[in-house]
Amino acid sequence: MSDAHNLQSIAALVPRGARVLDLGCGDGALLDVLQRERGCTGYGIEIDDANVLACVKRGVNVIQLNLDEGLSMFDDASFDVVLQIDTLQHLRNAEVMLRETARVGKTGIVAFPNFAHWPNRLSVLRGRMPVTKRLPYQWYDTPNIRVGTFADFIDLAHKNALRIVDAFGLEQGREVRWLPNARAGTAVFKFVRA
Repeated sequence: MSDAHNLQSIAALVPRGARVLDLGCGDGALLDVLQRERGCTGYGIEIDDANVLACVKRGVNVIQLNLDEGLSMFDDASFDVVLQIDTLQHLRNAEVMLRETARVGKTGIVAFPNFAHWPNRLSVLRGRMPVTKRLPYQWYDTPNIRVGTFADFIDLAHKNALRIVDAFGLEQGREVRWLPNARAGTAVFKFVRA
């Protein structure tokens, strides 16, 4: 997720000065914003060599790690906020990593493509998998292991004893709080352990 408005909406959920762990941090753009504009510190976790290098060039602390191996290197509540921005849908152990996010962080923030967004529904009604700005891949070459919806995550959070403290959608740089399951391409959740 690189849209500046979307990054700002997510950054606003992170308290100033927070210690942050960004799982699947990509090129470090969000951590860079959090460091420069919100006085945050912390680390990114990334597996891709080119993204690790991009993080280093930005001055973002990064650890190269495959998230499917877990977060055992971190103690309970060792970060104020743990981010999973466009990461959950790529993981084989998504539910385990969600619980690990809640264990390692006092607060978790997750964002992912919302498969229930109305253009996606329309594509499926036409018998096709959606290809949109938010889901830009064909069904056969997507890096996404799974797709989920705004409503699906609410159920997953409850199942894993997580309390959602804020939830909204993002669409074209705007927050969507009314009917986000149908009206937003990105689902965003802030949660804590119940």
